[in-house]
Amino acid sequence: MRSKIATAVLAVALGVGTATAETANIMIVTWRGCEEACAGFQDYLAASGHDVTFTLRDAAQDKTRLPGFLDEARQRGTGLILTWGTSATIGIAGTLADLEAPQFNHTIPQIFMIVADPVGAGVVQSLEETGRANITGTYNRMPETVTLQTIRSYMPAFAHLGLLFNADEKNSVVKRDEMAALAAEQGIAFTAVELPLGEDGHPRAQDIEAGMAALKAAGAEFVYVGSSSFLQAESEALHAAALATKMPVISPYEDMVRKGHALISVAARYSDVGRLAGRLAEQILFEGALPGSLPVARMQDFAITIDTNMARKIGVYPPLELLDIAETVE
Repeated sequence: MRSKIATAVLAVALGVGTATAETANIMIVTWRGCEEACAGFQDYLAASGHDVTFTLRDAAQDKTRLPGFLDEARQRGTGLILTWGTSATIGIAGTLADLEAPQFNHTIPQIFMIVADPVGAGVVQSLEETGRANITGTYNRMPETVTLQTIRSYMPAFAHLGLLFNADEKNSVVKRDEMAALAAEQGIAFTAVELPLGEDGHPRAQDIEAGMAALKAAGAEFVYVGSSSFLQAESEALHAAALATKMPVISPYEDMVRKGHALISVAARYSDVGRLAGRLAEQILFEGALPGSLPVARMQDFAITIDTNMARKIGVYPPLELLDIAETVE
């Protein structure tokens, strides 16, 4: 355990809790625009009564932009960086293997959110102890056992899970490996189809339908999105592919049901995730907490959302018992 003197020295080095009367400058780095979690974060701090300014920077799914954002944060004397998504978080902070690499952030307090598996991705040591003095974050994913339980509630005879993933996103690969192990443990057949990368090194929306068809041909009965900003951004293409193949899709992103017409989601609401990150920022900027002393804050509330119109179109309608506890959209 650090001594009080060592903790005080570290607090000064990180710039934490030393200027609470001044305006707190926060840089928000997003991967694909400022959405509900980003807005919820700002709403929480705006309502807190503290003097806060926000600088928004969007990578637009381009990793090469991230080093420039960190350089800007350093030059501006930014008090805290909020990163959205695994790619943006690693691009700014690096991983535990990069603690000596100067191109990553090791001094500015940083909070991450919407990172599917911060431990598996190497961002933090554990959810209880981040192992990084300047970093903490939020964890918004429910245990994947809940994903499989939800599929079984929807389709009691379910026995074969399919998953689309792309190697361009580390979190997508991590989630593939996690689901493969869990499916084997529970005696469920598992097929993962990798989306091919284009000449620019990124997956292409036009390949989603072929991936869905490959999963259907392999015998998959339900398709899981896993963890993929690409598939989330291309939810309309995934919707079209699901209709063409009549494959049910379960997503950890509620907006893919409400806006992109996936069949079902089990998810925390992004606005609530943002507010949870806002509370962490308040503790760090105005209450003197060291980021690394705060455990990763976990969401506790999850909602099941079902698109009943999609269910009718693909001919896979949910049982009444599930409809009783789920929210439905048309």
